[in-house]
Amino acid sequence: MPSRRTLHIVDDDEDVRESAALLLESAGYRVTTFASGVEFLAKADASVPACVLLDIHMPQMDGLEVQRHMAERQIAFPVIVFTGQGDISIAVQAMKHGAFEFLEKPYLNEQLLEAVREAFVKLEATTEDRAVTAQSKALVAKLTGRESEVLRGLLAGLPNKLIAYELDISVRTVEIYRANVMDKLDARSLSAAVRIALTAGVEPLAPSR
Repeated sequence: MPSRRTLHIVDDDEDVRESAALLLESAGYRVTTFASGVEFLAKADASVPACVLLDIHMPQMDGLEVQRHMAERQIAFPVIVFTGQGDISIAVQAMKHGAFEFLEKPYLNEQLLEAVREAFVKLEATTEDRAVTAQSKALVAKLTGRESEVLRGLLAGLPNKLIAYELDISVRTVEIYRANVMDKLDARSLSAAVRIALTAGVEPLAPSR
């Protein structure tokens, strides 16, 4: 994560943008503001993890439409939705589409700061999970085809003898491949190898006979 957490404020109301930005910058956040959803989608750097404060009612493109475009582009930033009073049904729709939280205008400063703090807890956990998944996939990608099949056999809970039977190779050969798997995955135990494989999305070997 960047040393200063990044927040995007998307609201067509200049006063709201300025007041929220002032509050959040004083709390130590790096803030960028956008006057429309169209501008946000065109200019925001999706490669930098961030949270989004998103107004529901905007011209050109409303908040729900912005959320839809974010989902299509796989921009998985936590979204805090701003709604007007009486817009609970719209806020519920936003949360069904993945919004993390919604705040009714006018909101209290502490409400906004608390929502942002919680959103970043979610963002950092998600970012960490993605890093672990990417690392696991990179490790699994080092395996040869036969090593991958042995790993799938281990995931299926098969002993070496049954893996050898399924792959039509000797038990000794399975032992060699298994040692290679442990080495390439940098796994000190079978449970560690299984955890890496599951995180990488490896499927267990299905018995063929």
